[in-house]
Amino acid sequence: MALIGGSGGFSGSLPTNYEYFTADGIRQGLNADQSFFTLNDKLIRVYSGAMHYFRVPRPYWRDRLRKIRAAGLNTVETYVPWNLHEPQSGKYDFGNGGSDFEDFLHLEEFLNTAKEEDLFVILRTGPYICSEYNFGGFPSWLLREKSIAFRTSETTYMKYVTRYFNILLTLLAAFQFTKGGPVIAFQVENEYGNQEAGDEFQPDKVYLEQLRQLFLDNGIVELLVTSDSPLSHQDKGTLPGIFLQTANFGQNVNQQFDKLEELQPGRPLMAMEYWVGFYDFWGTNHSTKADDQTRTYLKQILERNASFNAYMFLGGTNFAFNSGATFSNELLDNSGFEPITTSYDYDSPLSENGGYKPKYYIFKELVTAANPIQTYLPEEPEDIVPIAYESIRIEKVIPFESMVEHNTLDLIFSKNVLSMEKLDINDGSGQSNGHIVYRKENIDLNENSVLTIEGHVCDHVLVLVNGELIAPKQLKYLSDLDGFGFWRLEGSSLILNEEPIRGATLDIIVEEMGRFNVGKFNQYNHTFKGLWQGNVTINGENIYDWTIMPLEWKTQWVNELEGWEDLSDRAQEAPTMYNSVLHISDEPQDTFVDTRGWGKGLIFVNGFALGRYVAIGPQKSLYLPGPLLKTGENQINFFEHFYSPEDGLIKFTDQLILEGVF
Repeated sequence: MALIGGSGGFSGSLPTNYEYFTADGIRQGLNADQSFFTLNDKLIRVYSGAMHYFRVPRPYWRDRLRKIRAAGLNTVETYVPWNLHEPQSGKYDFGNGGSDFEDFLHLEEFLNTAKEEDLFVILRTGPYICSEYNFGGFPSWLLREKSIAFRTSETTYMKYVTRYFNILLTLLAAFQFTKGGPVIAFQVENEYGNQEAGDEFQPDKVYLEQLRQLFLDNGIVELLVTSDSPLSHQDKGTLPGIFLQTANFGQNVNQQFDKLEELQPGRPLMAMEYWVGFYDFWGTNHSTKADDQTRTYLKQILERNASFNAYMFLGGTNFAFNSGATFSNELLDNSGFEPITTSYDYDSPLSENGGYKPKYYIFKELVTAANPIQTYLPEEPEDIVPIAYESIRIEKVIPFESMVEHNTLDLIFSKNVLSMEKLDINDGSGQSNGHIVYRKENIDLNENSVLTIEGHVCDHVLVLVNGELIAPKQLKYLSDLDGFGFWRLEGSSLILNEEPIRGATLDIIVEEMGRFNVGKFNQYNHTFKGLWQGNVTINGENIYDWTIMPLEWKTQWVNELEGWEDLSDRAQEAPTMYNSVLHISDEPQDTFVDTRGWGKGLIFVNGFALGRYVAIGPQKSLYLPGPLLKTGENQINFFEHFYSPEDGLIKFTDQLILEGVF
């Protein structure tokens, strides 16, 4: 695609954004010292759309950015996820760092592409981002610290924030608008007012000042903002008069803006998050927001001459293990755990795979009419239409027992069960994602022996005896979540055997399904995964001396799996890795993997973890972008907990399938 901004080239009589705002040189960035924004001393209303580079394959960044600009928006907003950019303590990845996710992390390239596509940029750098992302963007290795107080001025926490920000902000400083780059504003922290908890905790203003100083020390001169609901939290999450406070809401437009004007009179109005849709949880019906509501609320924003960031304009995908979770209660025990789906479609103006939806044209119509500055807009790029590849037959399998016996895994020997984060692997950073296996060998089991797991599992457990799955057998109905194997039960128990067994091997496999992305100040320190809330007992006696095996599902490990057997040579067992090959003779195209007929597990494409699937829905197909495929043979693997389709086929579809739950 040709460049349309940043280098002076355009078609037609109208100037580009950059030509209009920088034609006479750059003297000043985004200014909020009056009741309206100016950029380089010229009036601007910031019309922004949220798109997260880490939720969109890198080859599609330009397509999605151009679609945002073609809708009449002049800015793109993105979060910056700490957990991806520092996946191990002190080891960074900004596109060439060697992590499985490195191709999504070329942040500098994303910023350059945004400028080339004639968009300004708002960066929301955290350190906490929420975003329905795993652990709100925090790296899980922070949990290894014995004493740490997240989102406060506490010394240990700030030591790591400072180290990370000194790397991140140094990189970003060169991309500021006043330096010739696209970034016009930085958000400090995120929805920090949400942390207030009456007399128990109030947002730490010293912490906010420390963050501000880190920005200044690293050469950041652009506008610094915060975002919260003014109605819910007033100015608790900001530093009045120092940061520009912006609003987050999905309705009550005028009430939110009235409160914002009251809190900071004479300054511009902006919605940093105008929620145009919503996200989904496993086990709930698909969330939508009506198009007519979008029109009504957007008109109200524009009638106030306010600026906005549409959250999300393009939702994208929680690839791999990156979806977060929330809690239906504020307990610390995981009982109210609510995991978020792989799809982050968000009912946005652009679909998960970048397709145009009616909301897109609502934005284009209203924003184009309201914008006092007329600049050149590109033509809307053609849709990248998904296809349904022909079904492929499952050819090979690796039962769980063979998987752990024939393939190299770290082995940790521990008297007691340990959480993922506490394992001494990854250069002292622990395990972040995947499954963790707790094995106890040579157990003599009397008839009807009872296994008990104290506390709550975090988050889903499979119990095997001598390689045979004992329980649970499915997650097909919502009521299954109330039984053994899931997070709701406390002190869950299970009968392991009917007849006596001598010298048995017990495997307890625990899956991490996403750390919570939003909580109160005292919840962050309790979001460990695996077994950690108590002992494991058999017939009331504690079991000690475990062999612990982390199943991290790294791409190289998946691609080098050994022990494959022909499916026709053995009865299907669970849990099992299934394999088939998708042959593509021409240019790979977008598609969706149809998960109907499967139980619960993970999908891998050429070794890369595409995401989670769960039979209870609502998501019943996973977006598979063309850039993750290649011409020739593509390995498609399912790690399935319970059962595979009766017809032995892996199927594809051309759309995101969303069905009701049961």
